[in-house]
Amino acid sequence: MSIVAAFDKALFVNSASKYCVVRLKTADIMIPDDARSPYRYGDHLIRFTAVGYDLPQTDAVKMELEGTWVKGKYGCQLQVEQWREIVPPTVEGIRGYLASGLLKGIGEKTADAIVQRFGTESLYILENQPEKLLEIRGITRERLEEIRTGYAESREMRELMMLLAPFKVTPTTAMKIYEHFGPGGVELLRRSPYRLCQVSGFGFKRVDAIVQKSGGEPHDPMRVQGALFYALEKSRSEGGHLFLEAETLVKEALLLLNERISQAGLRIERQEVEQELRNMVITNVVVSNKGNVYLPHVFAQESETACKIVDMLLEEPEPVRLGPVMERVKGRLGIVLSQRQSDAVRMVFRHDLSVITGGPGTGKSTILKAVIEAYRLLYPKGTILLGAPTGKASRRMAETTGMESAQTLHSLLGLYGEDAGWQKKTELDAGLIIVDEASMMDMWLAHQLFSRIRPGTKVLVVGDADQLESVGAGSVFGQLIECGLVPVTVLDQIFRQAGDSLIAYNAKFIKEGRGELYYGGDFSFVEAGSQAEAAELIRDLYRKELTRTDMDQIQILSPFRSEGDASSNALNEVIRAEVNPPAPDRSEITFGGRLFRLHDRVMQTRNDYDITLYNRDGEAVSKGVFNGEIGMILAIRSGTVTVDFDGRIADYPLESLGELELSYSITIHKSQGSEYETVIIPLLPAHRILLSMNLLYTAVTRAKKRVILVGQKKALYMAVRKRGRGRRNTLLGERIALYYRARTGGTEELKNAG
Repeated sequence: MSIVAAFDKALFVNSASKYCVVRLKTADIMIPDDARSPYRYGDHLIRFTAVGYDLPQTDAVKMELEGTWVKGKYGCQLQVEQWREIVPPTVEGIRGYLASGLLKGIGEKTADAIVQRFGTESLYILENQPEKLLEIRGITRERLEEIRTGYAESREMRELMMLLAPFKVTPTTAMKIYEHFGPGGVELLRRSPYRLCQVSGFGFKRVDAIVQKSGGEPHDPMRVQGALFYALEKSRSEGGHLFLEAETLVKEALLLLNERISQAGLRIERQEVEQELRNMVITNVVVSNKGNVYLPHVFAQESETACKIVDMLLEEPEPVRLGPVMERVKGRLGIVLSQRQSDAVRMVFRHDLSVITGGPGTGKSTILKAVIEAYRLLYPKGTILLGAPTGKASRRMAETTGMESAQTLHSLLGLYGEDAGWQKKTELDAGLIIVDEASMMDMWLAHQLFSRIRPGTKVLVVGDADQLESVGAGSVFGQLIECGLVPVTVLDQIFRQAGDSLIAYNAKFIKEGRGELYYGGDFSFVEAGSQAEAAELIRDLYRKELTRTDMDQIQILSPFRSEGDASSNALNEVIRAEVNPPAPDRSEITFGGRLFRLHDRVMQTRNDYDITLYNRDGEAVSKGVFNGEIGMILAIRSGTVTVDFDGRIADYPLESLGELELSYSITIHKSQGSEYETVIIPLLPAHRILLSMNLLYTAVTRAKKRVILVGQKKALYMAVRKRGRGRRNTLLGERIALYYRARTGGTEELKNAG
């Protein structure tokens, strides 16, 4: 429906996303009764609430709005899908619009000057001949560019919202699309809406259904290209693959293209797909390397990272005398190093890039302390940087090393978006960089890291090669080890917990494929015949563990997210009902079908760089909440949820609640980089599709004091006998070896490497 209204009051505004909730006023009597404000005003206009993107917050102009009435916790509101200003074609009307603050770079004085010079032609000049604004005193080239950019962005966003109206996108999603395609995106999508398949959340099936409903041609070459692109993107985001073989890619695209076509004569033929794939290669939409098809930016990440690694391997560090230094390190730290641990420390100073891998209790933390202390003795003025892929892992790194400066790799590198790149790409000013929990580092993040390392910097990459691979695409840590050229120390002797804990030993047995584990007070197996029975037992075990330790030190880790009674989603409801049931003094809020309650345990599910964190005194301490961080809901107020992340307080506006989910139980994948005193793990044959040695090993090694397995022993045997995490399509290791041979033995191989 179409409504003409004017701005009345801002109720909520997110300056970063430009999402806003505003109260508007209108004389339109068609406003639904349950959407009208109950209060009376002297102007006798009807007030109602609207939600949308970048809605004008000035009553200098009226708006024509298109949208849908949506009922929710805060009453009936207009979800604005598109809007435009109604500017009266008079000098006064145009002057009011220009002076409203809607256009960046134009204030009241400049608006007066523009209207005085161009009169009712002012808007035409602004849109079609903006260079004429230079005739006005005070408007410089720089200011003109600011005005043009602001006007173009505002117009582009409105046009984009109109174009995307059939897709029912939210303003936040429209902003994401605009940022992905940039200026000119509207025209690009108008020519080929299938390019939306490049944006997360726009699967080929969704886009195709809407385009075909609007009269699209099934054999449109852009439709075929859309299916090919989506198949590549899906394999990257869901399968972790950096490329697909051409044969596999064509098959995947054909399945997508013909899924809804029943008539044989209308079906897309294989030759059409192969032809469009050739066209995409020729026009550099994709890259084909020896029959392997990449998205161009992914191919660049893999190739450039391999080249940088080879540069580091070929550098010859300045030799140092480590003997006396090692003795001083042992004395200062009061430690005894095994021969393998001593060799690992020496390796770091003999090479610019080295890797240490080992399981729990094998001494990785001890080696890190020794490396840091040795570096300080050798280079008193040198700079050391510590980083890890997640906030939880970086804080644990700070605790174990005593260096409070440890931070997430995103913060270390100045990255401020999932795929948005960096604030500024500069070399890291450090003599030594240590990256912990490196098995979680995907290809994109590795590329950002290695591209910033300056010559001569020593880099130590630490992790556990037997844990699950990164959530993102690529298998960087494994490839660094498997290429055979990067110096690696493998730690396999258990030092920690030898006298009183079975966790480290059982983790070693699981890694070796042994299903006969040691059971005792800190490692137990509770039999359960079904998922439902396991859920009941887990509820009782969780309650019992709460008598021993705090809630934030108990974590349920499920292989599955959403299937069955023992999935993390189902267990979250069971545990919440047990430990945080509804009560008159526990406020609640619902968003996107999810209910959040005061004192709920919640987890951040994506990196959000716009949220500011405060200490309990209200002082800002940091910016950004990262994927996998867990906290507790401290307060629920009108439109805002406050979460306490271990003493760091964050306020979530309503539209950001989609980033949170309950976390009494989480998936094993989400637990990477974290540690808890107690972990409870459902382990049943129903989970067989995901069960593997690496999955179980990752879950068990999250525990510091106690592991409780709940389920059936045959599921345990299924897991330990299934090695590997599924082969990911990545050639980083091969490229490192290939480039290394080319650099050390001739140029022909390098040329053939592409």
